[in-house]
Amino acid sequence: VEFVESGGGLVQAGGSLRLSCAASGFTFDDYAIGWFRQAPGKEREGVSYIDNIDRTNYADSVKGRFTISRDNAKNTVYLQMNSLSPEDTAVYSCARRIGGSSWSKARNFDYWGQGTQVTVLS
Repeated sequence: VEFVESGGGLVQAGGSLRLSCAASGFTFDDYAIGWFRQAPGKEREGVSYIDNIDRTNYADSVKGRFTISRDNAKNTVYLQMNSLSPEDTAVYSCARRIGGSSWSKARNFDYWGQGTQVTVLS
C-alpha cells in the first residue's frame, strides 16, 4: 500500500491550491480516504474525508473553503483548497481509513503518505 501526495507549495493568503493523493497497492474503490494536516508544534488534525460512496466530511475550520473529491479510475483523491490563510500552513497527508467511529481520528487510519508542504504567506 502506498500513497503519494503532491500539489503543495507556497501561496499568498487568499490563494488556492489543489492537492492530489495517488494510491496504489490495494482496491482503492473499497476504502474511505482522509486528509490530515500537521503544523509545527501542533497535533495532527483531520481536515476532510471521503468514503467509498462519495460521502464527505470537513473540519469546521475548512468548511466552505475546501472540497474533497475522488477519481476511482485514477486511484486518486483531491483536496481543492480555496481562500487559504496562514493558519492553513501545514504538512498535508492522506491516509486510508480502516474503521472506528470518527473520521477525524488518526488512529482510525492505517497507511499514510509522506505528506506535502503547504505554506500560506500573509
